Amino acid sequence: MSSTYLGMPAVPVYGSGNLHTAEPFPVAARRELDNEQLRANLGHATHTIRDKRLRVVAELPDWEELREAGSATKAAVMARLPELLEQFEGNFTARGGVIHWARDAAEANEIVRDLIRDAGADEVVKVKSMATQEIGLNEYLEEHGISAFETDLAELIVQLDHDKPSHILVPAIHKNRSQIRDIFLREMPDVDPNLTDTPARLAEAARLHLRRKFLSAKVAISGANFALADTGTLAVVESEGNGRMCLTLPETLITVMGVEKLLPSWTDLEVFMQLLPRSSTGERMNPYTSLWTGVTAGDGPQNVHLVLLDNGRSAALADERGRSALHCIRCSACMNVCPVYERTGGHAYGSTYPGPIGAILSPLLTGITSEENASLPYASSLCGACYDACPVKINIPEILVHLRSEDVESRRGTKKVPGQMDVAMKAASWMMGSGRRMALVEKALPLGKLAAGPDRKIKKLPGIAAGWTRSRDLPAPPARSFRDWWVKEHEDTASKEQA
Repeated sequence: MSSTYLGMPAVPVYGSGNLHTAEPFPVAARRELDNEQLRANLGHATHTIRDKRLRVVAELPDWEELREAGSATKAAVMARLPELLEQFEGNFTARGGVIHWARDAAEANEIVRDLIRDAGADEVVKVKSMATQEIGLNEYLEEHGISAFETDLAELIVQLDHDKPSHILVPAIHKNRSQIRDIFLREMPDVDPNLTDTPARLAEAARLHLRRKFLSAKVAISGANFALADTGTLAVVESEGNGRMCLTLPETLITVMGVEKLLPSWTDLEVFMQLLPRSSTGERMNPYTSLWTGVTAGDGPQNVHLVLLDNGRSAALADERGRSALHCIRCSACMNVCPVYERTGGHAYGSTYPGPIGAILSPLLTGITSEENASLPYASSLCGACYDACPVKINIPEILVHLRSEDVESRRGTKKVPGQMDVAMKAASWMMGSGRRMALVEKALPLGKLAAGPDRKIKKLPGIAAGWTRSRDLPAPPARSFRDWWVKEHEDTASKEQA
């Protein structure tokens, strides 16, 4: 049994790796909005996926009860995380597995590198894994002379194009079939020069490319969708069968998993195996569900390792109002309904985790004071569609507002001279604290017409208000306020009744 301390650290351990944006979201989003092909690809793909999801969700009369059960289970896991981690470790090691604890991305990468070297390998095959993308494992291994081959079709497309994923479920969602064909012709050795862009031909080309890797690889690396504390079992769900090949053929299997992926028991898995496929791919069940518990003599990998990753999760868990972001089961339903994501794509978010969940998860893992990620909580219209779609009921809009507040407070710091926002909020508080003062200020609203042009629109405001008119026009105020209209209407009505 590990002697690792699993309680809440006194000082938060923030995450590193591919969790930081390289530039503020508004800058990146503005650039991505100019990519018409990207917007067309995203619009088609997200509409298709969410329409499928709506159909299969509607088949279940107890869908809302399943969501509630999933949310309650994840909340219970967060409340008992140290205890459940110890229980899982005991059961996993009792069945021949080896646990490695990683504080951050650097420790996790070093552990995986050493395990690969111990196996005498210089290349690995990989099952799609958000955790390994988060820690930048592929890039790290390449720097140390180890080749990592993605076996998920979409991940393979992104890797061959020297690109980055832009979606949790469909990493190559920003590319269409013609673009994929061109990538294969350019990057894939021995590909048929007459390759067409039909899905079947593209999938066959990928299978032929990967088959020899599956059969020769000594080491495989996987992620995990779930881990069951009561048996020490790991689970991976996927649609292509590549996961099954990676999880059974190599001699050594290394799994990298965030500590939040735990479920208490097998019975809890039943709920999530209904929630996940419907919310992610719009399917009633996953084509391939692989579960493994330790080592079985003469069957499958004989060296089974699990790297349990913190990388900012303890910091997120310490945030009482934000910790439910750790409930995420990586289904991507929030991204498929988000109007902001649909127009900007995943690359605008910078982090491994794009879309609404990325806008809260990345800042929680790195800390809102991280300059690169401070803009992410503002990458939302707060429409609430993500909350409605989330299978475990993460209240993403509420957490976004919470993180915006944290960002404002962090920027205020210890400065003694109030800024424009401080003055504006103080003035608004004074005005709205009294109906009489509110009425007095409203009488001056018609003067705002002086700032409007002939089209009755205000196109430019000064100071911090300039951010509003930078991307939208402000209608000129009416000739009189609602309060004045109300008083006049009721005075006229009262006069008529008296008469």
